[in-house]
Amino acid sequence: MSKNGGHLAPSLGVVELAVALHYVFESPKDKIIWDVGHQAAAHKILTGRRGLFHTARREGGISGFPKRDESPHDIFGTGHASTSIAAALGIATAMDMSGEDGKVIAVIGDGSMTGGLAFEAINQTNKSGRLVIVLNDNEMSISPSVGALSKFLSLHAHGKRAGRLKKRLKRLLMRIPIVGRGMWRLVEKAGESTLAFFTPGSLFEAFGCDYIGPVDGHDIAGLVRVFKEVKELEAPERPILVHVITKKGKGYRPAEEDPVIFHGVGPFDRVSGTVYSKSGKTYSGAFSDAMISAASKDDKVVAITAAMKTGTGLEEFSRLYPKNMFDVGIAEGYAVTFAAGLAVCGFRPVVTIYSTFLQRAFDNIIHDVAIQRLGVVFAIDRAGLVGEDGPTHHGLFDIAYMSMVPNMTVMAPRDEKTMEKMLAFALSSGLPASIRYPRGAIPKLFSSIPCGEMELGRGEILFESPSPLVSIWGVGHLLAEVIEAAERLEKMGIGVVVVDPRFLKPLDTRLLAEMASSCPYIVTVEEGVMSGGFGSIVSRHLLETGYKGRFSMIALPDLFVEHGSQSYLRKRYSLDADGITEGVKRFVSEERYRPTLDLMASQGI
Repeated sequence: MSKNGGHLAPSLGVVELAVALHYVFESPKDKIIWDVGHQAAAHKILTGRRGLFHTARREGGISGFPKRDESPHDIFGTGHASTSIAAALGIATAMDMSGEDGKVIAVIGDGSMTGGLAFEAINQTNKSGRLVIVLNDNEMSISPSVGALSKFLSLHAHGKRAGRLKKRLKRLLMRIPIVGRGMWRLVEKAGESTLAFFTPGSLFEAFGCDYIGPVDGHDIAGLVRVFKEVKELEAPERPILVHVITKKGKGYRPAEEDPVIFHGVGPFDRVSGTVYSKSGKTYSGAFSDAMISAASKDDKVVAITAAMKTGTGLEEFSRLYPKNMFDVGIAEGYAVTFAAGLAVCGFRPVVTIYSTFLQRAFDNIIHDVAIQRLGVVFAIDRAGLVGEDGPTHHGLFDIAYMSMVPNMTVMAPRDEKTMEKMLAFALSSGLPASIRYPRGAIPKLFSSIPCGEMELGRGEILFESPSPLVSIWGVGHLLAEVIEAAERLEKMGIGVVVVDPRFLKPLDTRLLAEMASSCPYIVTVEEGVMSGGFGSIVSRHLLETGYKGRFSMIALPDLFVEHGSQSYLRKRYSLDADGITEGVKRFVSEERYRPTLDLMASQGI
């Protein structure tokens, strides 16, 4: 991981747990499901992939998450939080119905128990006795866990205190002549129910689970003893929950001291722990600056995130405006509806969540925000290709799913200047709005391009040849690649006009009509799925208005994109300057499209 990057701290925290599970249980006969999947590095090494581990997250290598087509030991693919118990219960039920032997183990934790799906599932678990839930309690997700559940689970310390209290009570009662021994017997009979008030067991017992714990998650021998007892229980009627206490980053000092930085880390020096930094301002950093600027002018601006305050660049905002910062844990649906409630009362909430995780709140976006036309702003981080985390984390669908929602404005900034203006515009509109931006640094090319004022549904021309043949509409950060391609195409004799639509919805139909009247070719370029994306919006409008020219989209095809570096994936799917240049060149080739050009000329276009 020091070479490839990855989820280091979560995986280090469960090394002993993974060893004990695989020592006691027989995978894949016994099914082990790792929630989120970022804790599964040791599991992968133990299940035949040690020799391939140096390829993890690289092009053509193994995934950073459990993947069903990679190994029979990866019984269920994961990448989003809180899914393990529901999946495990489905698998356990199927095994019951087919008479198959074996246990089903759901390893959940690292903040995943804050997700509502986990409790929807645990509410049904009394239906399977073969289910084992291992709660990895490290008081963390990406950022420290928040909320009442986290505080309740931290009561394991009180459980120890209760044990000490019980010993003292025994010594006291045994000193009482004649009746002391009898009184102690009564206390012993009531002991388990009394201790339940001092430990998290009471919560899980209420859900119908037999509770064991807390257990030291770094004591392999102790874990093995517990798991052997669990495995050897004959025909248990209820699922068993084993509460394991671990330390995120265990065994590597830099990760123990800063589990947030080492949650999902890039390449680093493994001796010193120094993370190799990338130069240049990031889009997340630009959003952070824009939020601080907005809050300095309006105390009703609030930020809401779902267990990723650091990842979304809100640490500084949180420090400056702690009362205006809400981290709700891994609960994206709640984050959106909570924001809707704030908006009803005149506040200006900004929901900041990665594109791939915001998918989980799609109904809340429609039902609680858009239908009521509430002024909630969605800052969609990690929009587009995120790189090495792969298909569960690529943010390829947000243009499509946000654009289809009535009352929703959809924007994509190209740089920090447009980011700040878009956020200010969205906050002042009082209507639902989304701003999508990618992972990574802002291209330096944009620093010399001025940014005009924001007007709803108005784009900008960024580059124009004297006699443009093709109009290329690029979305957000890809405009840097589009402009580079345009300069190359111009040298080839293909005139280009480059448009930044800024607003993907509503579309700048006036500017599009102007381009359609002068350019026989129109191309859209976006880092999202082709189906339902920005190109689809443009295509529909051109069709409805009778455009006689040719139209093409450069976007991602109808598939789940594999893992690999952002640069590799952009090249592979023709989203870099080389690919755009070649794609447009082929598209407007005179030899291939001479009949079309003749038709354009005859119509005066």
